[in-house]
This record gives sequence, structure tokens and C-alpha cells, in this order.
Amino acid sequence: MKKKCMVSAILIGFSWALLTIPARGQETAGIFEQPLLITSAGQNAEVQIVAVLAKRAGLNYTLSKQATAADLENMKTLVLVLGASLKGLGAAGLDMDKERERVMALITAAQKAQVPLLCLHLGGETRRGPQTDDLIAEVLLLAKMVIVVKSGNGDGFFTKLCQPRNIPLVEVEKTADVQIPLQKAFK
Repeated sequence: MKKKCMVSAILIGFSWALLTIPARGQETAGIFEQPLLITSAGQNAEVQIVAVLAKRAGLNYTLSKQATAADLENMKTLVLVLGASLKGLGAAGLDMDKERERVMALITAAQKAQVPLLCLHLGGETRRGPQTDDLIAEVLLLAKMVIVVKSGNGDGFFTKLCQPRNIPLVEVEKTADVQIPLQKAFK
């Protein structure tokens, strides 16, 4: 009986690992070019953390918390940090509808300019909720790659969105661990 339980646990663990790494043929190294524009989708504080991680990774980036299409000039990659913050939205004088409009207009401009989208979600479970999930569901389907802190994907939400579209999904244990896949993602 113990042997069956151990085998089952190993198989479950292996299956979960397969869901959280990029599928075969989905190489995540060197798929984006610099310079990159980093902005928030939801006016979250994590956008600052991504800028710090990009700096530590030696990436050439511009941070604009409320980026618009004009900010995309000369940029090769758009990085969206996903997560709605009511405090951040209020401080920016925005509501979720205005933020969604800004983000979707920015993505539309990026697509028109052939600037690929990299999405990150670092807030974990605490930065998830109906407003964030709705925005993520809309935006994530347009991404070329996604990096998330594992606690934010505990329910498999990101996996369910990425897998059918073969969008590489990289999970990390903690926020600081984002630096390595972020650095590797750029040429």
C-alpha cells in the first residue's frame, strides 16, 4: 500500500512539473530583444520590482507605469506586469475600465508595431481577484511568454490560459527568482 501511495505521489508530482515548464519545442531563451518597455497592467507595485530585476539582469529597459503607444517608439519588447491594485489605480486617478482601455490600446499599438508581449505576474495569490483575473484572461492570450510566481498559479489559472495556445509559462518559487528567466528570455 505504501509503495502504491509513493508511486502515485511521484506521478502526480511529475505531472505537475510537466504542466509548469514550457512544452517541448517552446524554447524560452533569447526569444525577446532589447530595449524593453516595462509597464503595469493594473497599477500594481510589482512593476517597480520588475524594473529592479531587469536592472540586475543587465537589460536595457524603460519603466513607465502608465505607458501609452508613444512610449513604444524604438522598443523591441513590451513587458506587462499583471495585477490590479485599487490603491495604485486611485493614486493614478484611474478606475479599472480606464486602465483596461490604456492597456489594450498599448497592446494594440505593440501588435501593430510587431513588438512582442512578455507578461509577468509576481503578486501571488494576494494580487489575484475578479478584476485582475478578467484583465489577465484578456491580455495573456496575446503574450509570447509568461513568467509567474508559483503561488499566483495555485489554481492552475495561468496554465489553463497558456497551455491551449502553447504560450510558454515559466513558474518560479519567489519573486527574486524571476531575474534568471527574465534575463534568459532576452537576446
